[in-house]
Amino acid sequence: MLFGKEHVQRYEETDGAVGHDWNGTTVLILTTTGRSSGLPRSTPLIYRPDGDSYVVVASNGGAADHPQWYKNIQSDPQVGVQVLGDRFSARARTADPQEKERLWPVMAATWPDYDNYQAKTDRDIPVVILDRVS
Repeated sequence: MLFGKEHVQRYEETDGAVGHDWNGTTVLILTTTGRSSGLPRSTPLIYRPDGDSYVVVASNGGAADHPQWYKNIQSDPQVGVQVLGDRFSARARTADPQEKERLWPVMAATWPDYDNYQAKTDRDIPVVILDRVS
């Protein structure tokens, strides 16, 4: 099963032909700037489109701390996104409470473990909206 660095590599090499469809859902590649290193960091994330934007969840498997990619976007919200062969720049932002109320059920329907992850942590798991920058 692909995930992590090999997933990113195969996805990028094949414009998502390998890696976009994963375990019954869909995956994009999010590239952030490392807040300490300044280097690009690419992460495969489950997503759903929302209008012209894309939605991802900073679940970190329900761990007590946010995933590194989320910490990176808090430092620098300018990101790169790849959905299949479409590569574009975006601005990442945390959904406000009303947006999260609407989007969480959509994402939990996409990946039911999100509800389990939220149940096992005291951390409020962020929903992140990736708005394309033209």
